[in-house]
Amino acid sequence: MKKILFSILAMAAMTAQGQEYFPNNDDISAVSKSMRALTGATIITSPGKKLENASILIKDGKIVDVGRNIKIPKNAVVEDATGTFIYPSFIETYADFGMTVPKNESRGQQYDEGRQGFYWNDHIRAEQDAIDFYEYDSKKAESMMKAGYGVVQTHLHDGIARGTGMVVALNNNGDDSQRILNNKSGQFFSFDRSRQTNQSYPTSLMGTMALLRQSHFDADWYAAGNSKTKDRSLEALNANKNLVQYIEAGNKKNVLRADKVGDRVGKQFVIVGGEDALEMVDAIKATNAQLILPINFPDAYDVTDPYQEWYVNLADMREWKQAPANPKKLADAGVKYSITTHGLKSPDELHAKLMRAMQYGLTADQALAALTTTPAALLNLSSSIGTLEKGKHANFIVTSGELFEKDTDVYENWVQGSKHVLKDRGLLNVDGTYEAIVNGDTYELAISGDAKTVKVMLDSTKLGSKIVRNDDWITITTSQKDADDKTYTRWSMKLTESNPQMLKGKVYLPNGIERSFVARKQADKKAEDEKDDDDKEDEADQEMITDLGNMTYPNVAYGSKTKLKAETILFKNATVWTNEDAGILENTDVLVKNGKISKVGKNLSAGGARVVDASGMHLTSGIIDEHSHIAIDQGVNEAGHNSTAEVTIEDVVDHEDINIYRDLAGGVTTSQLLHGSANPIGGRSAIIKLKWGYSPQEMIYDNSPKFIKFALGENVKQSRYQNGIRFPQTRMGVEQVFEDYFTRAQEYDKSRGDNNFRYDEEMETLVEILNGERYVTCHSYVQSEINMMMKVAEKYGFTLNTFTHILEGYKVADKMREHGAGGSTFSDWWAYKYEVNDAIPYNGAIMHSQGVLTAFNSDDAEMSRRLNQEAAKAVKYGGVSEEEAWKFVTLNPAKLLHIDDRVGSIKEGKDADIVLWNHNPLDIKAIPEYTLVDGIVFFEKSRDVSFRESIKKERQQLTNEMIMAKNKGLKTQLAKQSTKTLYECETLHW
Repeated sequence: MKKILFSILAMAAMTAQGQEYFPNNDDISAVSKSMRALTGATIITSPGKKLENASILIKDGKIVDVGRNIKIPKNAVVEDATGTFIYPSFIETYADFGMTVPKNESRGQQYDEGRQGFYWNDHIRAEQDAIDFYEYDSKKAESMMKAGYGVVQTHLHDGIARGTGMVVALNNNGDDSQRILNNKSGQFFSFDRSRQTNQSYPTSLMGTMALLRQSHFDADWYAAGNSKTKDRSLEALNANKNLVQYIEAGNKKNVLRADKVGDRVGKQFVIVGGEDALEMVDAIKATNAQLILPINFPDAYDVTDPYQEWYVNLADMREWKQAPANPKKLADAGVKYSITTHGLKSPDELHAKLMRAMQYGLTADQALAALTTTPAALLNLSSSIGTLEKGKHANFIVTSGELFEKDTDVYENWVQGSKHVLKDRGLLNVDGTYEAIVNGDTYELAISGDAKTVKVMLDSTKLGSKIVRNDDWITITTSQKDADDKTYTRWSMKLTESNPQMLKGKVYLPNGIERSFVARKQADKKAEDEKDDDDKEDEADQEMITDLGNMTYPNVAYGSKTKLKAETILFKNATVWTNEDAGILENTDVLVKNGKISKVGKNLSAGGARVVDASGMHLTSGIIDEHSHIAIDQGVNEAGHNSTAEVTIEDVVDHEDINIYRDLAGGVTTSQLLHGSANPIGGRSAIIKLKWGYSPQEMIYDNSPKFIKFALGENVKQSRYQNGIRFPQTRMGVEQVFEDYFTRAQEYDKSRGDNNFRYDEEMETLVEILNGERYVTCHSYVQSEINMMMKVAEKYGFTLNTFTHILEGYKVADKMREHGAGGSTFSDWWAYKYEVNDAIPYNGAIMHSQGVLTAFNSDDAEMSRRLNQEAAKAVKYGGVSEEEAWKFVTLNPAKLLHIDDRVGSIKEGKDADIVLWNHNPLDIKAIPEYTLVDGIVFFEKSRDVSFRESIKKERQQLTNEMIMAKNKGLKTQLAKQSTKTLYECETLHW
């Protein structure tokens, strides 16, 4: 019944202020039929438009007129607002106002059979309508009105697809027939799971993105009438697709990811997030997305303890300093956004955050637009709210001064013409320190907070004291502990406009004597001194703010102040490991130009080139890590299903991972970022160049070969999980998963011509494998499973490209060669779990000797930066030549990844992904002097030394500034260490 009533009220509210035929037993102030006028105010009708000594006339909740010389009817109720300012009330576009908080559930199950008639995945809850969860909250409304808000868009913040939102006026004097401005204002999405279900899928960000895509593909299929069953979730996705589409993303990287999903499904999302967007402002502007921008700038860290200071990484220090500049930077770049209180602990923090942003250059007009006109346009309500114009809702705030000044008070918030008094603007300001002499005793009365608190001193003794204010009357009760009992003195006084520096009244002493008194306001010398100090500190603070410090590419430690570009470089007299038929060349020159290896030979010259004397050094192609898990955000495994071919690591490449720089320092230039090994059919890979300071998309190989991760063994069958419940649970079950899915893929491929063909991203990927368009890297250990996997592949007509780990490869090398599979293994890992008991360090050498294309990989962020030393182990264990061993981490992985036409050797025309080593690269003493990717020097040993010095200086500077902030009394947070998870194959958490 409640849901039906809300729907009726909401529909009526869209055409009228309220049902006029309803009986009205409310206070007459709730819905006033008379005209009301506020006169003599400074009225800001919209950003940049100010009217001095102006009036606003309202009736029936609407603005009748506004201006300097408007005609006010004789029967109007007139309020003198001289000295005040009037602004449009704010509009919140992303709230959970009035929503019922859903129950938390633990994750675990794969499907909820109780949700028949809805989408198969319970995190897609598009059928939810905010109005069904709505109950007006007058207390929360008042807190938002105090912050300046008159209208909020609200929805249930739960799920990946969250359903529709609604727009509500914060009118505590009205009812929902008036307040509900739109009962379906937009369709909402997020990257967060629902708390109303324990369905396990998705467990990662890439899984969430895949689910968002597939649910939209399914909605299109459903809309064409192809489904034989009813699905309320898909019906809702389709029914609401013409509404504004919102998605909560979060940080700058997720803003770009959200837009990428939108592009794939044909939607331009309004994106909630981007508090750090200034670091990628050009890329975010290029999305053309409108943002709903949180302003929850971080507090300074308490770094007074030098031992705790080192817990805070440089990126977090920079964020504290630079984040308040974000709104200004976005505004200047032309990125359209509305400001939200989302993320703040309470709406009353809004003013302070805005003041901070304005210290960093955000103008009052830009701030006001982001709170009024921009959100009004976003909600398609510009014709009724957002500015103070004739015919619009009378939604405005009355303030004591200019809105964004430090000491400005919000007196009133008028919503739909209904007045909400937040602070009586007629009250005189009584704050200050007064001196009163009564019966020869001198009392000091220190009143603050508009007479909310008082401190009373009798000579140097502090008295117990309470204060009560009733309009202009003030009563103070003081107590003093005598020898026998407590005694009370009562003060009663009235403020007078004629002399606000003086309090007059009567005091009633404990002995019953009544005396008249006068308390005179004292000059606050201490406050003046503090003000002078504050002014000096503000000047220093502003100087500190003007300089945002280092903004680097990427904006973390070891980032460059400018985006690095390709250079023309001539390396002279190096020992060049070509990995080609020419072998190792002594005293040879290599010219790098336009990102390519231009020439290889002796006595080369190039006018204007940067010349590097490489005498006594070794020049090689860059190391290629065939199996890596660095540079991945929010989950390396999508563990919710036994097949997750629909997910891709390309969605979650983290270009700011410090391990990229560390790998460059170890000579690595290319990595295949693999999905983990939680399921037999895992996710798709990302093959990246380690272009430190470039965006994720710029790092991914253009025309990148297509790869996917398969897995066998203990991880897949969950034998080491404490609560593994998902099929398969045995090795024979793993085989059956492959059989089932490839049979389905064959049937799917045959169904393409059917009228009811349903596009399935997972099946599309498996069909690519069957058609030889996507290569498989398979996590493997035990020979029986390696044989099984090759037989399954041959049955379905495809070839396993690479067995990775493959620690029993020496047992089946002949069969691998016959099948055409390569092996990417560890150099000498063994016995770290049961299925590795038969591993031997000669594995790589034996596979190589049997004609298997063999590589060494890392699978580990620590090992990946010393893969040159791993290659050397093939010399020790098996007697592989140095030249061939070096190919284990360069040319061979390039061939396995099908990029050897571009990288992996020193050859004219190939990409200039090269490393200059100070020793033989297989020597334990070998350290890169230069590491280049596409002819760009991303690591240079001398530059690294200067980085370390500049980082020390920058940390000290930021530490000093945070200590200064704490000494000024600003809020701080505990020093904490922000660490990135170092993913391995079996990592299941973020």
